[in-house]
Amino acid sequence: MTSQSQGIQHLLQAEKRAKDKLEEAKKRKGKRLRQAKEEAIAEIDHYRLQREKEFRNKQTNVMGSQGNLSAKIEEQTTETIRNLTSSYHKNMESMMKKLLSTIYDINPEVHPNFRYAV
Repeated sequence: MTSQSQGIQHLLQAEKRAKDKLEEAKKRKGKRLRQAKEEAIAEIDHYRLQREKEFRNKQTNVMGSQGNLSAKIEEQTTETIRNLTSSYHKNMESMMKKLLSTIYDINPEVHPNFRYAV
């Protein structure tokens, strides 16, 4: 009987060691999975930052050229307004004189188609 109980005891110890090894393997696997997940997240973050940086550079290039175009148009507009204002002030007096002289210079004449009613 003692040999049987020793055999059973030996089997129970072997089963316990196997169970411990399985648990340890599961822990190592879980640890490796967590580590792989953390590495993947870090790699994804690095890739995302790199792509966002490239996007911002491209956006700056496109928007920068549009910004320059906008500034150029604004400058041309202010130049045109300045020229028109200058021209207005320069020619206003002479045009007012011409307009008033045309209005005041009235020559009353009888229209050629007018018939006297006798």
